[in-house]
Order: sequence, then C-alpha cells, then structure tokens
Amino acid sequence: MLARRNESLMEALDSSIIRAQGLVRTFGRGSGSVTVLKGVDLEISAGRLIALKGRSGSGKTTLINLLGALDRPTEGKLEFDGSDLTSLTDRERDRIRRTKMGLIFQSFALFPLMSAYENVEFVLRVGDYPAKERKEAAVFALEQVGLKARMHHRPFELSGGEQQRTAIARAIAHKPKLLLADEPTAELDSKTGLHIIKLFRDLVTMHGISVVLTTHDPAIMEIVDQVYELEDGQIAASK
Repeated sequence: MLARRNESLMEALDSSIIRAQGLVRTFGRGSGSVTVLKGVDLEISAGRLIALKGRSGSGKTTLINLLGALDRPTEGKLEFDGSDLTSLTDRERDRIRRTKMGLIFQSFALFPLMSAYENVEFVLRVGDYPAKERKEAAVFALEQVGLKARMHHRPFELSGGEQQRTAIARAIAHKPKLLLADEPTAELDSKTGLHIIKLFRDLVTMHGISVVLTTHDPAIMEIVDQVYELEDGQIAASK
C-alpha cells in the first residue's frame, strides 16, 4: 500500500500543473496599444519551485497575473490543473483562485482593520475552508512564517516585513496547489527572505505545492528548481 501511495505521489509530481501556449497580452487599442507578452510558451510540472527573472517591463508581473487567473490573455491558451482557464467563466475562475491558488502581491493587500490572524482566517472563510479547521489552519500558517506571537496585531502595527509575512501566511493557509508570488522577499531583510524561501521549498517538498515567483535576487535563483528569463515579452532562456 505504501509503495502504491508513493508511486501515485511521483506520478502527480511528474504531471504538468501549468501549460501555456502562445500567450499574448496586449493593453490598449489601435496605435496606442502595447503588447507586453508576445507568444509565451511555458510548461511547469507539479511540485516544483520556479523563478521568473527579467528586467522591469519584461512581462513578469503580467505573466503572473495570467497564471493566477487575475487577467485573461489577448491570445493563446492557458491550462491549470487540467482546466482551460481561457474558456472558463469569471465565476469559475474565481473559485479556482480561491480554492487551488495562493497569491502574494508586491503590495501586501491586507485588510487594514483586521489583525494578521483575521486577515488569514477571512480568506479561508471565503474559500469555503471547513469552519472547524479554520482557526488551526490560520494559526499554523502564521506560525510557519514566524508571526504567531504577532497574530493579533493589525497591519499598521506591523513592520513591512511582518506585513509581507502575513500576506504569505494568508496565501498558504489553505494549502493551494499553486502558489504565485510577485517579488515575495523584496521588503524583507536577507535573513527573513531566506527563511521564506526555505518555507517555499518545504511546501514544494512536503506537500507537492508548485511555487512560481518573480525575483531579482541571485541567491534565490540558486535555490529554485528552474529559472525562466523573460526578455521583451518572451521566454528568452531557461536553466
């Protein structure tokens, strides 16, 4: 039985959780339009830690927004966990985002009148997480990012790094299949940043969660499984 369970886990990790074909994203119309992504092809296996690198304006954040079902491509096809995101309704995309994805933004996007714990618990609530398990999951997520002692503080009572860690706890509390992070360590000191990347690695290794993050930090690029470099809206290199 154990052998079969391990075999099933390996098969799941070998499967692709993201497939993107010919992704194009154009903003505006006519002579004033700007094409940010210009035919991106990308395939990411489940249970991998992936970094997207590139200069400002290369299309990293736009690609993260498409992968997270926050935006739709102008052209191309995007599959997540077997679902064609480009053909789903907004309601269907919202449900996938709430239940199967975790999103970490450059702006922390915390509710200012809620404590760190309430910010995490609220997202579990709207994501239909079982009521009897919400408190334990929220506290555990905050403990993972080192904020258990500060969980009853509101965002204005937290440092920038603590707010970022709250945002990360909120994104991982429901154990998503895919975690998308836009510069997740940008506001953190080097020690805390490495702690967060280690946490991402643990999520990948122990739970098979796929993590895709954007970064400029060369130290992080040494830790991830694969790096995709974006240049002028296209995948220029992979290593």
